Amino acid sequence: MHVVEAKTFGGPDVLVPGEAPDPVAGPGEVVVDVAAADVMFLDTRIRGGWGRDYFPVEPPYVPGGAVTGVVSAVGPEVDPDWVGKRVATRTAASGIGGGVPTGGYADKALAQAQALVEVPAGLDLVRAAALVADGRTAVAVAEYADPRPGEWVLITAAAGGLGTLLIQLARAAGAHVVAAARGETKLALAQRLGATAVVDYDEPGWADQVLALTGGTGVQVVFDGAGGPTGNDAMGAVAPGGRFIGYGNAAGGFAQIPAEDAAAAGITVTMLPDLLQADIDWDAAGRRALDEAAAGNLEVVVGQTFPLADASAAHAAIESRVAVGRTILTV
Repeated sequence: MHVVEAKTFGGPDVLVPGEAPDPVAGPGEVVVDVAAADVMFLDTRIRGGWGRDYFPVEPPYVPGGAVTGVVSAVGPEVDPDWVGKRVATRTAASGIGGGVPTGGYADKALAQAQALVEVPAGLDLVRAAALVADGRTAVAVAEYADPRPGEWVLITAAAGGLGTLLIQLARAAGAHVVAAARGETKLALAQRLGATAVVDYDEPGWADQVLALTGGTGVQVVFDGAGGPTGNDAMGAVAPGGRFIGYGNAAGGFAQIPAEDAAAAGITVTMLPDLLQADIDWDAAGRRALDEAAAGNLEVVVGQTFPLADASAAHAAIESRVAVGRTILTV
């Protein structure tokens, strides 16, 4: 089969097309003939050598933790009716809160049968691939934070795959959305998706702009997909008693929110490890995202696609910050 391997840790150029033996489904597994593979920001970080304490990957390896395609073979203990069905799934090596996102940059991938979700009719496999990770996360964190009609919601990294979904989910809940992103193109996308207002977090004092937009009271909810200094700044725009949900680290690590500061303002801070330990039905959230997209209630923004062999260009686009929405490899 055709694959793309990270031959060593380094820049995008370490991603090299090659050949590998076809996978064989073991007990509880299936083989998926891949149509599309999600390219995550996490993929670029791992390829660069980051996070080896959390993701024990050694080159050469095949990146990618989420795919869509058609089931072509099943292993022992798997219902043979899966053969021929269009599915969205994490790869066998990947997992929610565990595993490693590998095995997806290929034209055939192993997946666990229990992780399979049939793709609804009317939803193409490229957009479905963009929802394997972001769809379940967006629905889960939106339900967890529970934005209410009339509340103000601040979303950082608002033009990314997850941010674009959260804009729509928050607006559907009746909230006012302030979308924070970088550059006119990304801000225009956020406005098109329904953001009430937009701010560029490259501008000094952007959090003060958010306060001004809310009449000085601050936002009741923050969905922080940026993390780092951007997430720290966002904390300054939260109203007393608000909710801060931090799930991203695109700006360099997760936001570092002093617990004493949050407690003093009555602000509830929930970071990614807390979400992973919360009572969340991640699989149900993923199914709802696919269903909402298939019904036309949720726009899936795939900003750029690349052929499998051009995975290095996909990584370069993400790292240069020019990518909008989700980045997908097509097979």
